[in-house]
Amino acid sequence: MTKILAIESSCDETAAAVVVDGRNVKSNVISTQIPVHTLYGGVVPEIASRKHIERINQVITEALSQADETLDDMDAIAVTYGPGLVGPLLVGVAEAKAIAYAKKLPLVGVHHIEGHISANYIEYPELEPPFLCLVVSGGHTHLVRVADYGKYEILGRTVDDAAGEAFDKVARAIGLGYPGGPKVEAAAKSGDPNAIPFPKGKVGDSEYDFSFSGLKSAVLNYLNKEKMAGHTVNENDLAASFQKSVVDVLLEHGMKGVEEYGAKRFAIAGGVASNQALRSAFEKACHERGVEFFCPSPILCTDNAAMIGAAGYYEYMAGRRDGWDLNAIPGLKLGER
Repeated sequence: MTKILAIESSCDETAAAVVVDGRNVKSNVISTQIPVHTLYGGVVPEIASRKHIERINQVITEALSQADETLDDMDAIAVTYGPGLVGPLLVGVAEAKAIAYAKKLPLVGVHHIEGHISANYIEYPELEPPFLCLVVSGGHTHLVRVADYGKYEILGRTVDDAAGEAFDKVARAIGLGYPGGPKVEAAAKSGDPNAIPFPKGKVGDSEYDFSFSGLKSAVLNYLNKEKMAGHTVNENDLAASFQKSVVDVLLEHGMKGVEEYGAKRFAIAGGVASNQALRSAFEKACHERGVEFFCPSPILCTDNAAMIGAAGYYEYMAGRRDGWDLNAIPGLKLGER
């Protein structure tokens, strides 16, 4: 058995987990900062960094306690080192290096998006590469071909706003508050998704890339136009129409990838993968095409350390070891080392 202590602090969740052999989660502790950042309508990086410093030792202690393990039982330390907010990332990386140095344990840096993809390995022990995976979160929107463990081909990505970022900005414009994703989804359940014809977040000269900045602007323009005309905006219809536009383009590109690459398995991951409309649309489309569909439980879609432990295990087994010069890389691209 290979036991890994994993640490995640790329944004506003301080998390630690103990993962055995990449798929057996013995503990998964998450300390969220949402109540703090809600006051400001979004994540404030400096505040996030300070909160990570306050909580990281307690979260690690709790993870070890829940797993009934000690640091002496661990075989390696895995930590997110990018992409993300540089301050929060540095807190996790510094903590991981300190523990690894003190206990003479191997240190394994993990890519955050690789972690999200690997959440599916925890949820589905039978899942093996190759497969396609759509990673949708507040900071990322990637359509990825997972060729093997640690081997990825990015088919498409957002050229501006991530899907989750668009949800947050639209929620703020409507007046729903933060975090935007769950609030827009809740409002959309009572709305008509065909009420307002918003554009799809496509990039004209690319088959797989996404662009959600224009969609966000279309929502803002619609709101301003209706306000100037003295009309009352149905927030539920607006939320449902916006959500449909996002889901439609994600689904369209995902299924194009399935057809072009002959994929037999399709997975989703990331915070926006908790959205029920998105999950249902992909489940239905995959079923119609005879493609196996995989989606992690909501707790594994949000930023968490269990997914970092899963990804870290396969990096560790492949021989990856990082030195004391491991640093936070906020703009780290998938596949980079």
